[in-house]
Amino acid sequence: MNFEQLSEQQILAIAEPIMSNLMDASTQRDYARHVRDFTGRLKAIVTPDYFECVCRQYQTEKGFFATRTPVAVFRRPDSAAIIWKQSFTKAPGEFVAEMVLVHRDGRYWVDHVMVF
Repeated sequence: MNFEQLSEQQILAIAEPIMSNLMDASTQRDYARHVRDFTGRLKAIVTPDYFECVCRQYQTEKGFFATRTPVAVFRRPDSAAIIWKQSFTKAPGEFVAEMVLVHRDGRYWVDHVMVF
């Protein structure tokens, strides 16, 4: 899979439902659903305890995820990095949501994801 051969629209069509699931599962604090599309590398970092701590912190400080708007897609041969403008229900201002998408074993996986 060469991500440089995919259009931004094709990559967003893959990434958007994955990111929506991540955010919804995070809101519901559903660890299993949150990490279902993670690479093994990322699952090793995002343990159940770490996940719970992060969810508790952002929900207390920022509220829940609100609107998300694509800003950029960066294509590389072996991955794509997607950047969104993200808002929260309690915190004012604009935040960044990012994801690195890879393709292995016939499916798409999240190898990095963060909101800041």
